[in-house]
Amino acid sequence: QVKLVESGGGLVQPGGSLSLSCAASGSVFAINSMGWYRQAPGKKRELVATMTNDGNATYADSVKGRFTISRDNAKNTVYLRMNSLKPEDTAVYYCNSHSAWSFNSPLDAWGQGTQVTVSS
Repeated sequence: QVKLVESGGGLVQPGGSLSLSCAASGSVFAINSMGWYRQAPGKKRELVATMTNDGNATYADSVKGRFTISRDNAKNTVYLRMNSLKPEDTAVYYCNSHSAWSFNSPLDAWGQGTQVTVSS
C-alpha cells in the first residue's frame, strides 16, 4: 500500500503564498499520478491539481495561473505552490496518489489532510 504524508499547511493572508509537500512511501512503484484535492466546509471534495509520472499537469479552473504543481519522482514527492491566495481557497488539502495496479489495496491513496486557511 501507499502511505502519503503531507506538510506545509497553515494560516496565510489574502494575496499571500503557501507551499505544500507530500511524500509517498510503500508501493510507490505502481504510482502513475499524484496530486492534490481539497474540501471546504459544506462542500464536496474537488480536484486542485494532478501530475502524471511523465510531467503532464492538470489544474482546476479556479486555481489556474495561481497554483503550480511539481513532482520529484526520485523522492516520490509532490509539491503545490499556491500564490495569490484567496479566502475561497480555505479548505483541507489532501494529497492523492493513483496507482495503475495493486495486489490488495485500493488504487487511490490519500494523505491525512492539512488545513489551509486564508484570512486577514
